[in-house]
Amino acid sequence: LYASLGCAAENLSLAATAAGSGMSATFNPEGDGAVEFRPGPASMHSDGLFGAILERQCTRSEYDGRAVGAEHIEQLQSAAKVEGCRLIVIPDRDRIEQMLELAITANTTQIEDAKFTDELKQWIRFNGGQAAATRDGLYTACTGNPSLPPFLGRIMLDLFFTAESENDKLARQVRSSSGLAVFVTDQDDKAHWVQSGRSYQRLALRATTLGIRHAFVNQLVDVPALRAELSRLLGMTDGRADLAVRYGYAPAMPRSLRRPVSEVIV
Repeated sequence: LYASLGCAAENLSLAATAAGSGMSATFNPEGDGAVEFRPGPASMHSDGLFGAILERQCTRSEYDGRAVGAEHIEQLQSAAKVEGCRLIVIPDRDRIEQMLELAITANTTQIEDAKFTDELKQWIRFNGGQAAATRDGLYTACTGNPSLPPFLGRIMLDLFFTAESENDKLARQVRSSSGLAVFVTDQDDKAHWVQSGRSYQRLALRATTLGIRHAFVNQLVDVPALRAELSRLLGMTDGRADLAVRYGYAPAMPRSLRRPVSEVIV
């Protein structure tokens, strides 16, 4: 939730700059936030990130395995620099396999949790009509799955959504990626969770401008009992791993629909 606020705050900051205003956003450790606008020069094309907002997507498919070059990795790392948050990039295949093993353990834990799977089912939109009616959730076409009537989709999900099948898919996705990246915050509080979202959004937008796809691998950070093992794999001596993504090259996928701004801003 707070990382999502960070994504929104970063988009707002980029839009404000493009519109000729400066913006500062502050969040305290309890998560209360404030945004302040001030006059400033417009710089819509200063770094290209604003123009990528509408194009950015999480591409939940297998990638083509090509490596991302060092120059582009440096650009991603530079874009992700946000106070209180740092980025750890993992291109090494041996370390990726170690992290994949941990992600599979976490994925199994989640799928065997009835509350987790029940919430996931409520979030899936099984065809375009359902997605258009709700304008939220995860449209199945985004993950390469066929469109189905909702009642049939729920039946098929109950039959085929298993730890084994999902772990196989996760392994293919991670192994087809160029690498993994983990966002680490200096402190474990809501203000820093926001900063991780801002850092992620900047990386995602820069990746979009470079033709690089990405998707979350948040199994790595969603199961608290495994967080210490992830920190060990990353060689961390301080900080908290907040978000994890894989990156690489692939065609764009269909997009989930979202409500217009007028319906969500009070």
